[in-house]
Amino acid sequence: MTAPTAARYLYLARHAQATDDEGALTEAGRRQAGLLGERLRGVPLAAVHHGPLARAAETARIVAGRLDGVPLVCDPAAGDYVPYVPGRAELPAGSADAMLGFLAGFPAREREEGPGLAAAAVAAFTGPVAGDEPRHELVVTHNFLIGWLVRAALDAPEARWMGLNQANAALTVIRYSPGRAPALMLFNDLGHLPPELRWTGFPPELRV
Repeated sequence: MTAPTAARYLYLARHAQATDDEGALTEAGRRQAGLLGERLRGVPLAAVHHGPLARAAETARIVAGRLDGVPLVCDPAAGDYVPYVPGRAELPAGSADAMLGFLAGFPAREREEGPGLAAAAVAAFTGPVAGDEPRHELVVTHNFLIGWLVRAALDAPEARWMGLNQANAALTVIRYSPGRAPALMLFNDLGHLPPELRWTGFPPELRV
């Protein structure tokens, strides 16, 4: 007899706005995190996962403070790293040099360890769950991992994680249902933030 499985709802949020040294959130960032928590107050979250860096951990603590007894879980797989370095042939010819140069600016260790952490994130956070009850989980993480998980959900080429950008405290939701392809339900949603707190973490040309 096959064990039952149920849908997983994966809520993904980039950390809120951080200070220039990335050691803490700004006042605007703390407001963003609080409003994200209010947005999620009615969601039956089983856990709030977050990466180990201060800006993600602080965001997660503020969000969890708006919820009712939802546990916080720190996981290196939810951290900030390069999930995949594409080859030149995988990139548009006109922008390949710029994109590869951008990735080369990250520490070698981050580029080397990233694919393993990305695989761990896929294993930990995606796919249907065992049992009869749907599971709702929040991962407070960083821009790159959200792009990677969205790319994976859409079964897009591995290089397409680049360019899938998230604003600070924006919300993305992916549904993983048994027997079905993953469904991207929300992407980079900012409806819980007032206009003055939207689009931080984005360069001006990406603010629409």
